[in-house]
Amino acid sequence: MQYCLNKIVEFMILCAVPGRVRVAVRLRPRNNEEMMADADFADCVELQPELKRLKLRRNNWDSDTYEFDEVLTEFASQKRVYEVVAKPVVESVLDGYNGTVMAYGQTGTGKTFTLGRLAEEDTSDRGIMVRSMEDILADLCPETDSVTVSYLQLYMETLHDLLNPANDNIPIVEDPRTGDVSLPGATLVEIRNQQSFLELLKVGEANRVAANTKLNTESSRSHAILTVNVKRSVMENEDTVSTENDDASHLTRPSKPLIRKSKLVVVDLAGSERIHKSGSEGHMLEEAKYINLSLSALGKCINALAESNAHVPFRDSKLTRLLRDSFGGTARTSLIVTIGPSPRHRGETSSTILFGQRAMKVENMLKIKEEFDYKSLSRRLEVQLDKLIAENERQQKAFEDEAERINLEAQYRIAEVERKFADALEKERLKCQMEYMESVKQLEQKLVSSQEKHACNCFVDGCGEGLTPSPANEVAEVKKQFENESNRRRAAEAEVEHLKCQLEKYTKAEAGGDAGIVKLHSILEDEANQKKKLEEEIIILRSQLLQLNFEADQMRRCLESESSVSAFPGMDSSMSQVRHSQLKDTRNGQKASVAALFEQVGLQKILSLLESDDANVRIHAVKVVANLAAEEANQKSIVEAGGLTSLLMLLRRYEDETVRRVAAGAIANLAMNEANQELIMAEGGITLLSMTASDAEDAQTLRMVAGAIANLCGNDKIMMKLRSQGGIKALLGIVKCGHPDVLSQVARGIANFAKCESRASNQGIKSGRSFLIEDGALPWIVQNANNEAAPIRRHIELALCHLAQHEVNAKDMISGGALWELVRISRDCTREDIRNLARQTLSCITPFKSELRRLRIEY
Repeated sequence: MQYCLNKIVEFMILCAVPGRVRVAVRLRPRNNEEMMADADFADCVELQPELKRLKLRRNNWDSDTYEFDEVLTEFASQKRVYEVVAKPVVESVLDGYNGTVMAYGQTGTGKTFTLGRLAEEDTSDRGIMVRSMEDILADLCPETDSVTVSYLQLYMETLHDLLNPANDNIPIVEDPRTGDVSLPGATLVEIRNQQSFLELLKVGEANRVAANTKLNTESSRSHAILTVNVKRSVMENEDTVSTENDDASHLTRPSKPLIRKSKLVVVDLAGSERIHKSGSEGHMLEEAKYINLSLSALGKCINALAESNAHVPFRDSKLTRLLRDSFGGTARTSLIVTIGPSPRHRGETSSTILFGQRAMKVENMLKIKEEFDYKSLSRRLEVQLDKLIAENERQQKAFEDEAERINLEAQYRIAEVERKFADALEKERLKCQMEYMESVKQLEQKLVSSQEKHACNCFVDGCGEGLTPSPANEVAEVKKQFENESNRRRAAEAEVEHLKCQLEKYTKAEAGGDAGIVKLHSILEDEANQKKKLEEEIIILRSQLLQLNFEADQMRRCLESESSVSAFPGMDSSMSQVRHSQLKDTRNGQKASVAALFEQVGLQKILSLLESDDANVRIHAVKVVANLAAEEANQKSIVEAGGLTSLLMLLRRYEDETVRRVAAGAIANLAMNEANQELIMAEGGITLLSMTASDAEDAQTLRMVAGAIANLCGNDKIMMKLRSQGGIKALLGIVKCGHPDVLSQVARGIANFAKCESRASNQGIKSGRSFLIEDGALPWIVQNANNEAAPIRRHIELALCHLAQHEVNAKDMISGGALWELVRISRDCTREDIRNLARQTLSCITPFKSELRRLRIEY
């Protein structure tokens, strides 16, 4: 983070690239006046566009030849003029370079038509300004990029703001360090969409000064300068932070946000004119003087740059000061010079051509201007810091909660242990107390009994006959009782020891029994695995046995048929029928063998073998499932038993080419049922098929995958989901194989998808361009529309007809060359229904009719 904060300074990266000024010449067609006045004279110029050359006639037998970067005839469309003159400049502006597009020529030769034509009624006549903004807005990101526009006119050496007429004296300020020109006070308008830009151009054109002269009814009396400022955000690559041991750390330096600032300058110069031809007088004469002076100053600068003079007089005019970056500076510049065909203006035409020739010698050094976007980086770092703080607080709270929980749990356990210990201690104390009281009671009883016996003995001694036993006998009796008690105690202890021994033996026996039970479980598991393997082998052997029986029957039939043919040579004409019946019997025999295996083993058991660890078992099982899936009667049972899920799992889990090929074929068979198609999409089938296609190299595997996707492409209900999950791009990725069978399946899928799209558009469910065109399928479709393989060609022709039925696709199809294929299909297609559909489409779709009419093509 400290690294990033130390780098938050503005910097410039200037990558110089040489770039010559490109010059194109455009010829204006004759107007009505010239057709009448010059009817007996030929044009003064002869264009050779294929050689990028024009000839300027001196007289009927001599002419001068000039070469340009582009030569545009009077029939060149506005679109072509934009693509060859301005589009390279616009693309450079989007890459970060400055760019200039300028029109130069005699008044009335079509400069304003070429640059500033709005053409709201007929969009094909739009000029370079409108088309440039359309491309710029299409390439920018509204969230991070911005476009601002200023529109000025240089009128009698004074800069006027066309968007704010009150601002009629804008100063020109030059940076003494870099030489960059700025216009403080000019109105800058941010552009969000094309419509707002068109409104802005209308305002500017309304405020621009124009007048009626002999040469032009709407002659521009000022130089119009449209400046489009583009600001784009780009990210520099991230750098890995290394440790002192040169080991890559898990930390990375954040990518540097940069801002690229570029501008597109479109200059519509006022036309040069000669006073005796234009008829200017009064105030218009003053306007013409300033126009010619500024154009003269521009010509001097071009001459100086073409001759590599040390001094270039940029400061002689405000026009040259504004165009300093365009000629000899850092901008990519395209100049279009406009000329007329009339021999009456040969002098002006020659002057214009020589100006263009000199401009072609001017070299610019193109540079990109990038600034470090420290504000964006600061905002991003603040967001990251907030996230880290929030994450740290969350982890701290989680740690405190966990510590509190552990503390409470420890306190609860300690209290529980203390309670249990107190209860046990109390029970032990009560037990000891009871034993003590019992012992005292017994001793008291013995004492009382002894005293009674002693009193009785004394009484006997006092009365008479000397029969009382002596005290020694009593002691002996007590000793005897004590010995008896001791013996009983020892016997009890011996009994306890015996019981303990028995308990230990029982415990050991029980442990031994548990070990035996575990061993028995292990044996049972081994037996179950062995049984499972034996069952799998039995199924394989049964299948092989059925196959061998079938092959033996086939061999027997072949031998019988050959013997019969050799015995009756006159039946050679019927051999094709016999072979056909043999092929039919072969297919029926295969189905019978699979059906027999199905009846003997059961579907559930066959599906369980798909997850077998044995590769051979797995391959054989998936082949059986694929053959079963080929029968529509079996498909419902397979899907209900989980067969579709198991087949998709094979594509996900196994890389074996055979397993993938057969599994894809089984899925393709199931995908012929509309109910199964939705299940395949719901379980992610299109994603798995796309992954299989990207990894596979075998043509047969790709054919199976393409066939499955082609079947899915024919379902209207899943069309949107299939496209969003990459189904169309997966089909286009498969064409790299190049095998005719694979390409036939791809073409079938594209035709199915185009048919579904056409139905959805007719029903109002879908609007906008075709998904096939958006995903880049059109070039491949056009390339293979006339393929030698009939199946491929038939599907592609049908797809083209469906795409062409909707006018929103017409522009892309015309620019992509599909129109020519439609014309060919309408003439040469072998299928009458497709041929009629192509003719109907060409006659109903307005853009196609306009383009064919423009190209003078009959269909």
